[in-house]
Amino acid sequence: MKNSKLEFSVGLFVLLGLAAITYLTIKLGTGSLIGGDTYLIESRFANAGGIHQGCSVLLSGVTVGRVEGVRMDPADYSALSPGADEAFLKPGNRITMTESAVDLESLIGKMAFGSVDKGKEKQDKETNSVP
Repeated sequence: MKNSKLEFSVGLFVLLGLAAITYLTIKLGTGSLIGGDTYLIESRFANAGGIHQGCSVLLSGVTVGRVEGVRMDPADYSALSPGADEAFLKPGNRITMTESAVDLESLIGKMAFGSVDKGKEKQDKETNSVP
């Protein structure tokens, strides 16, 4: 009897320990699975390139939230600019010449480390120059 009571106590202690570790891992990791002091905030962007559902929201490098969803306000519209084609689009046609949002990370990378095209232009100038 004493042995089974001791084994039951040890097993219960181990299960409680695992439950505590799991709870702390979730709470410290994302905190989104178990309730907490969370609330919804809405924001508007002129250009929401790179933002999608599930993205982390960072404040000074610390994750403070997650993007719940991205939608376009029906009152707003996409910016369109006329092209050179004189034919109008018909209902159901697709706009083929589109322009993506500016990727800030790639621009910074090109500024910091130089561009491949810039190096090629320099090489072409040196090759084509007359001695």
